[in-house]
Amino acid sequence: MAGIVSYGSYIPYRRLKRAAIAAVLGVPATRGERSVASFDEDSVSMAVAALRDALKATRSPDVRSLVFATTTAPYAEKLNAALVGAAALLPAEIRASDSTGSIRAGLSAMLQAADAVAATGGQAAVAISDSRLGAPEGKAEQSNGDGAAAFVFGNENVIAEIVASASLTREYLDSWRAPGERFAHSWEERFALTQAYSPLFKKIIHDVLEKAKVAPGDLAKIVLDAPNQRAADEMLRELKLDPAKVADSLSLMVGQTGAAHAALMLTAVLPGAKAGDHILVATVGDGADAMVLKVTPAGAAFKPVHSVGRMVESKGDVTYGNYLKWREILPTEPPRRPDPERPAAPPMMRSEKWKFGLIGSRCTACGTPQLPPQRVCVKCRAFDKMEPYAFADRTGRVATYAIDRLAFSLNPPTVNVVVDYEGGGRFLCEMTDCEPDKVAIGDEVEMTFRRLFTADGVHNYFWKARPKR
Repeated sequence: MAGIVSYGSYIPYRRLKRAAIAAVLGVPATRGERSVASFDEDSVSMAVAALRDALKATRSPDVRSLVFATTTAPYAEKLNAALVGAAALLPAEIRASDSTGSIRAGLSAMLQAADAVAATGGQAAVAISDSRLGAPEGKAEQSNGDGAAAFVFGNENVIAEIVASASLTREYLDSWRAPGERFAHSWEERFALTQAYSPLFKKIIHDVLEKAKVAPGDLAKIVLDAPNQRAADEMLRELKLDPAKVADSLSLMVGQTGAAHAALMLTAVLPGAKAGDHILVATVGDGADAMVLKVTPAGAAFKPVHSVGRMVESKGDVTYGNYLKWREILPTEPPRRPDPERPAAPPMMRSEKWKFGLIGSRCTACGTPQLPPQRVCVKCRAFDKMEPYAFADRTGRVATYAIDRLAFSLNPPTVNVVVDYEGGGRFLCEMTDCEPDKVAIGDEVEMTFRRLFTADGVHNYFWKARPKR
């Protein structure tokens, strides 16, 4: 039976305390904090982080399709999934698509992937990510959060099989954003709650449990995702469920991560599941989707590369002013330097494996790893005796560093580090997600896929170092 083979998740390092927003704007503050994608992150880079973790945990990967689900795609006209696939080193012979337009897109993409592997075999990957904006003083600015989750679906080595699924589609006006608009609009929330979210939750949960032949009391964990948490609360009261079975909404530490939220909540639940446990996952938005999962013995033993709990704990604060600047909500004076040049298509295509996958080379004569990839070995001078060598998943240590206060950055100063990798190889790159005054020689770092800059509408992605999380 088709099901989840592996999964990964990603929560950005930066957090914005909701009280900090209230202190500046003079609006009431809700409790806790929200996750914030850094100045060099977006929905593609976060999806890459989650998908690479999911692929690392997959035995004998045979991915034949990839769906990237988001409501905040960096490109309106270009296949964003192609970027995700390139950075995750998926083969060119895959079917790829973007799923967008609704926060329901994430769970819908997961169900479509499961249907695909059930029909055609192989494996299907789904990467779900969102970095949604809320207008200053609005409720969404405080309640939203940024994050990503990814799953690999297949018919073999399944850790959680899909026992049943159900879907509903209904047209109603609750949240919308026209082309060119940065902030979503919302209708009066009582209407959506009483006329859409609650009735749809009730119907979809009834349908999927009936298909699965599982009683509400037999569920071990329940993941309910709705734009209005009251809909989930009402559903729990109606089903008379034990509150201990309800998955943490992550609202106090992360926020509502849009299309990725149901998936992110599920990745937080699965590590604690036991063999035979039934898990309900349901989300509403322009209709509703739901599925019932049954954890297998392999699922009980599965350990994610990065856990949600660990990523919640690994954090650093960002000021509200910097958040507004990073999102270009607050206009600031541009640097008095020439604008960056638009990345050119031919060199990006020629160096695809290096630029997106951080694939260097290793000399087959003397075994020396080197990057960027070379034709002549820097050690033994052998010519054209190289094999591909991956650096993206290798940890390293800071050999030396420099703090640049003149280079333009949305988060100055820029920290440049020389990284010595385990197993060999040395590279000069930027360091991110760090406090410049705390960087030290010998610090352990790992590589992360980030957006360097955007010029003429072209996003220039490459790799940076960050403190190991």
